[in-house]
Amino acid sequence: MKKLLLLLLLGSTYAYGQRSFTIDETVFGPSKFSPKNLFGQKWVKGTDAFSHLDASYQNLMIRPSKDNWQSKELVSIAELQTALTKTIPNEQFFLRTFPTQYEWQDANTLTFTVNGKETVYGIAYNVTKKDIQITSNVPSTATNIEYSASNAQTAYLIGNNIEITTANGEKIQVTKDTVNGIVNGSEFTHRQEFGITKGMWWSPDDQKLLYYRKDETMVTKYPLPQWDTRVATIKDIRYPMAGMKNEEVTLNIFNTQTGHYTTLQTGTPKEQYLTIASWDPNNEYVYVGILNRGQDHLKLNKYNAKSGELVKTLFEEKSTTWVEPQHALIFTPGNSKQFLYQTDRDGYNQLYLYDTQGTLIRHLGHNDVSVIDFKGFDSKGTKAYYIGTINNGMERQLFEVELKSGKTTQLTQKNGTHNASISDSGNFILDQYSNLTTPNKIEVITKKDGKSTNILTAENPFTGQIDIPKIEFKTFVSPDGKTPLNARIIYPANFDSSKKYPVMLYLYGGSHAQLVTDRWLGAAGYFDMFMAQKGYVVFTLDNRGSDARGRDFTRVTHRNLGESEMADQLVGIEYLKSLPYVDSDNMGIFGWSYGGFMTTSLMTKHNDIFKAAVAGGPVMDWKYYEAMYGERYMDTPEENPEGYKKTSLLNKANKLNGHLLIIHGAQDPVVVQQHIMDFVEQCIKAGKQVDYFLYPKHEHNVSGRDRIHMYDKIAKYFDLHLKK
Repeated sequence: MKKLLLLLLLGSTYAYGQRSFTIDETVFGPSKFSPKNLFGQKWVKGTDAFSHLDASYQNLMIRPSKDNWQSKELVSIAELQTALTKTIPNEQFFLRTFPTQYEWQDANTLTFTVNGKETVYGIAYNVTKKDIQITSNVPSTATNIEYSASNAQTAYLIGNNIEITTANGEKIQVTKDTVNGIVNGSEFTHRQEFGITKGMWWSPDDQKLLYYRKDETMVTKYPLPQWDTRVATIKDIRYPMAGMKNEEVTLNIFNTQTGHYTTLQTGTPKEQYLTIASWDPNNEYVYVGILNRGQDHLKLNKYNAKSGELVKTLFEEKSTTWVEPQHALIFTPGNSKQFLYQTDRDGYNQLYLYDTQGTLIRHLGHNDVSVIDFKGFDSKGTKAYYIGTINNGMERQLFEVELKSGKTTQLTQKNGTHNASISDSGNFILDQYSNLTTPNKIEVITKKDGKSTNILTAENPFTGQIDIPKIEFKTFVSPDGKTPLNARIIYPANFDSSKKYPVMLYLYGGSHAQLVTDRWLGAAGYFDMFMAQKGYVVFTLDNRGSDARGRDFTRVTHRNLGESEMADQLVGIEYLKSLPYVDSDNMGIFGWSYGGFMTTSLMTKHNDIFKAAVAGGPVMDWKYYEAMYGERYMDTPEENPEGYKKTSLLNKANKLNGHLLIIHGAQDPVVVQQHIMDFVEQCIKAGKQVDYFLYPKHEHNVSGRDRIHMYDKIAKYFDLHLKK
């Protein structure tokens, strides 16, 4: 391994208080000590004013630019309650807070939902007239609720079938499948990979519903024992392991005006992934990303919505590693013949402007900025806005790009993590950000001259209460000699560099996650700070394979999960061991899920470093993991036998050294219990001791008050083995 190079000390933060966190506050501290904030911030459509809830959540406030952004009450919860009672007298509504998930339909109308006894009501509230219109009503048992563009129709699931409630209250039964394993309209299609967050899409004209129909009858059932009866029962889930039979999915269209069904002719093989489904603004076509099971070849296809026939393959995207579509097409306002497509094919996830014939008009990418969150267009449809990464993924800033020229401007400048949006006029930016030393700041920026008006500056919520340990960012270089790696170190309470301290290294390391960013507290968790207050050096590093750093940063892990990741973690470990105040004989490591896999990998493959470890919900062998995620990175066991053998921990249990506690949820449908059972069995055969603790009623994560129990167990485990 090349000699570690410490490149950059980005900053540190201190706060002075009276005490350390309690174990309960490792879970409930984020809400108890959250910086002051304004919730429900939204630009009012067509105006230069924004709204938000007041501190009590009882009133909706408005801040117009003409009043220099001063706050005044717009709607009270009492007014809303009165209007609801008047409009729906047969229901009793007891609103605790003003609806937080509201939207502006126009400059005078709010839309939101409220729950009745057995009904969920869609509401349109006129803030001037103070009256209500009911836009929809669906049973309280409904799930996956999807409202049409004008709220005229509402689709939802009852069990695995789709119903629609029309504007006049008529119910339409769209699907009537009763076979176990046939699921309609669910967002849990392809196990929610490929950016899938919904299973139904209304056409812009409100008349047609596009939906997934998932057939998983051929997928192996996996048993999850249930302990809530005297004699335990079995709950079966459909779990397609890597290389095994996968689900078969179709996309269908139901026309509410004619009752006609259309199936998109997406072709064969049936085991493919139907991604980024998008309606054409003119209601005539549906666009679908057809991804092969090998996940290295994507076709963006255009289908006739009336016949279901393939019109054209607009373009294809291939890779020697994987292609991972994550975002539906975004059609440009005022031009239904152009859309934005997101891909990292040129190195970073960026925007590409295409026409509907598949011709690339313009690459709208900027330097090494990755698009994180698309924020919409200006009122003329000539500019687009997005939150993008800078500073090697450490920061999030707002960018503007001109569609005609591709000229890109960074609109926010202060270092940190920004969440910002533009008023409809394009004149103002509502910006909220934090960084390592700034808990929370909200301001309005005048786009023309960059001048800002402070709306809120939150004080440090720990001042006078909690002693927050010192936190620093550090940057290292990967063993490839060129790639920067971001890290965070939290120093023990009352740190004394002449003393030696044990270490807790916390990691994740897998795809779609980033633990170190320039935001409040450096994005450190409360348990991390709790352990630092107990006298540990707490260290975290984002290795190659993790998020927000571009294609090449991620693809290095292909077919060998854990190998490059461990090499990067070892850079940080060598740094820790070089510090005079680190007790390198008493180092511990903790990670969950992919982090649990990384933890166990290091305890077996580099077994002379850590004295104690905690692995939560760890993958022990990728052949037991589900196909959608696992095959993207590892291919199938048949295609990559050496990779599966190399990354498996079942055949390395005999190398385990030190104290390892494995924690798992007994109902885990993600990393099934077989991973740990087989690993424990191999430990027994090898004569290796391992500690195992099961949370009977939890799935992949331990939540609620039981999470306090879990953190207490982890802290005591490290204290037992690492403190002299």
